Amino acid sequence: MKQICGFSLIVLVSTALLNLQPAGADELREQWVEEPTSSEGGAIAAPLPPSPSLTPPPEIPALEEVDAAATTMDEWLTQIAQAELVEITNIELEESADGFVLRLEATGELAMTETSVTGNAAIANIPNAVLNLPEGEDFFVSTPTEGIALINVTSLPDNRIRIAITGTNAPPSVNISTAATGVTISATPGNPTAQTPDEESIQIVATDEQEDDYFVPEASTATRTGTPLRDIPNSIQVIPQQVIEDQQATGIEDVVTNAAGVTFLGNNDNRELRFSIRGFDNAPVLRDGFLLPFGSTAAAPEVANLERIEVLRGPASVLYGQTQPGGVINLVTEQPLSDPYYNLQLQVGNRGFVRPSIDLSGPLTDDGRLLYRLNALYRHEDSFRDYDSDLERFFISPVLTWQISEQTDFTVNLEYIQDDEPADFGLLAFGDGIADIPFDRVTNNPDATIDKDYFSAGYNLEHRFSENWLLRNQFRYIASSYDYSVLTLPFSLDESTGILTRAFASQFDESDTYALYTNVQGEFNTGSLEHTLLFGVDLARTENEFGTRFNTSPEFLTPLDIFDPDYSTPTPPLDSLPIFQNTNSITDSLGIYIQDQIDILDNLILVAGLRYDVVDRDTTNLVDDSETDQYDDAVSPRIGIVYQPIEPISLYANYARSFTPSFATDANGDPLEPEVGEGFEVGIRGEIIEDRLTATFAYFNITKQNVATADPVIPFVSVATGEQRSRGVDFNVTGEILPGWNVIASYAYIDTEITEDNTDIEGNRLRGVPENSASLWTTYEIQSGDLQGLGFGLGLNFVGERQGDLANSFQADSYFLTNAAIFYRRERWQVRLNVDNLFDIDYIESVGNSRVRGIYPGDPLTVRASVSYTF
Repeated sequence: MKQICGFSLIVLVSTALLNLQPAGADELREQWVEEPTSSEGGAIAAPLPPSPSLTPPPEIPALEEVDAAATTMDEWLTQIAQAELVEITNIELEESADGFVLRLEATGELAMTETSVTGNAAIANIPNAVLNLPEGEDFFVSTPTEGIALINVTSLPDNRIRIAITGTNAPPSVNISTAATGVTISATPGNPTAQTPDEESIQIVATDEQEDDYFVPEASTATRTGTPLRDIPNSIQVIPQQVIEDQQATGIEDVVTNAAGVTFLGNNDNRELRFSIRGFDNAPVLRDGFLLPFGSTAAAPEVANLERIEVLRGPASVLYGQTQPGGVINLVTEQPLSDPYYNLQLQVGNRGFVRPSIDLSGPLTDDGRLLYRLNALYRHEDSFRDYDSDLERFFISPVLTWQISEQTDFTVNLEYIQDDEPADFGLLAFGDGIADIPFDRVTNNPDATIDKDYFSAGYNLEHRFSENWLLRNQFRYIASSYDYSVLTLPFSLDESTGILTRAFASQFDESDTYALYTNVQGEFNTGSLEHTLLFGVDLARTENEFGTRFNTSPEFLTPLDIFDPDYSTPTPPLDSLPIFQNTNSITDSLGIYIQDQIDILDNLILVAGLRYDVVDRDTTNLVDDSETDQYDDAVSPRIGIVYQPIEPISLYANYARSFTPSFATDANGDPLEPEVGEGFEVGIRGEIIEDRLTATFAYFNITKQNVATADPVIPFVSVATGEQRSRGVDFNVTGEILPGWNVIASYAYIDTEITEDNTDIEGNRLRGVPENSASLWTTYEIQSGDLQGLGFGLGLNFVGERQGDLANSFQADSYFLTNAAIFYRRERWQVRLNVDNLFDIDYIESVGNSRVRGIYPGDPLTVRASVSYTF
């Protein structure tokens, strides 16, 4: 499925139109006429040779006096380049009896092309002009008259202008007349029953022309369909690619600091990134909507090929199955482009940071039906902690899209990540705080390392039966593994002496996941009700082998004075360590779901869904040759409603449930009942500035039950009687305040509590979750004059005090970070300089529910510089 957020302004125009269409939106959304471009791969309507002036010439020249017509694209571009460059200084819009009139005032004659039709948009190009408008670079009007959704006059590279007029249900009828100092365009709404343009001139294209603002009008994670944010009855935040680029983020843990209520909880002893959303741990990270059940994804996801990140808050099991009730993080990847696009970038920074990368895309065939995209990078960075080894990453991701026909698209994607890095176990708790030792001190051995590999291969097939019905079939194979060297694992700390007992240990994990997702989406009416129906089946199998070598006998223990460390103890060979655990497991899961988005009235939308999940897990203990069979099933409902009292404002409410299998066992060794969560949310979403700036405010109350807690009678086993609750508010605002001035900001208040438990922790807060957190990132780019393209950025992050474990035995202090940036963009070049943690403060970034490891200090002052060239 083609992703459209973060694309060119032309695609945004079509997107907003499709949000208004009752039927056929998914098919028409992806139909664009191809044109080569020198900007970042944006697909736009194909230029036709300029039409003759509507003013007849005074006399007909002789044949030999007439220049030969362009017969190739190169000849045509040469002729255009020789035309006189004209400035458009003013644009006026007036309503007419049957539509509107658009007048463009210019300093000379404009060389208009003939009008072409793409989807419901009538498009004309001006190949010899630039915009010089008093109010800014582009001209944008939403719903100027009934039957017309959008008018957009946009600057394109190489002194070109695009005029796009998009109808609500059909392409408008357009008439253009030129004069010596401008153009007059009259438009009337089109006939929805008229025949669509010639299919030979239409093809499905994904575009990726980088936007300067942060406004994204729709998302797919909340409904698995492309739905306008204003029609979604959930709190969902979209972080576009431009934010990632502006902040020079290198990991998703850096990007999601922009999202309200999302807390980074560390990397689980280097084995996976962990996040909480609205207080609940283990929030899943999806890749293009794929959830990996019970699988390990040791290598942290790469951000280089991301188009955007969508954060959905609240229970999401109705669409994604086995998830925690706080929400999900969905990584949406870039797709192939119809026009040649080549971007080369080099990033460098302090602590030996080097990150060269490429992003290449375009057509592989003359007819444009076979497209490719290739992202690749190498990354090297020294740890600011005293480890002997450095972080090295290699990443490559090729994608191939084949437009089999006008109705069918087939995309194949691969992704490979290889990481070699220090095995970092963080700092330690001491008393009710963090041990007073340097933040660069190592508690295991400096030579400890971990190797991680991640490989993903799959396909996406989309077939449109008609304007109203389509089928999606997606498959992923994912292989993930990690392998520790023999290391000294922090085990226990004697705080009276400062002696840390460590055990020699090693661990490996290999996981293979096969996932097949299929759904059918249809649009139809029942009387006055408009439906968008989604029915799907998800199948997945995960095969996992896990092993640990570990022993607490004296010969396998080694002490360390945390205040005066000595790392000279020799490391024993791997084969000398006893096997502590070695298991094989196979997990099969099936999910069947149905969802209906119902437009009851023009301003009243109901979203209802239901899912049934089955999970069957067979585990073999290879040490004692025992077997365990775990079978769980659950029904997860969701219902939400959106009411729009006026067009910019959406009031919404929802109720949903979640389901997560438990790995804890009871006195008989049987798995516990799965955890279940339920939550409700009420909120308001509004466009503060139409089509530019949006904000969401939500109140939530979520409870998770069947949490594993200690059996009150039998030691060392568990019962599913625990309960945890989270309630609070979150707020986010994203978009463009003024031309060139972008902002993304968030705030969350989260009140978490353990409400039931058999140990003495009732009333405690959940670990790692601050009561208050806030973030702000804003950039401004000068829009005109000699300094045009120069910009500045400022970021602020506040995270409150957090409890380090469920026993609330220690706390991590609050912190406040300041980040800054300066950048310059001119034509095809971009240069950036970012400084994070500007005042070089010491702070604890995450805690891991242990007093002796998983307490990670944040990076000190970090400098990133980059230069990129696009051609």
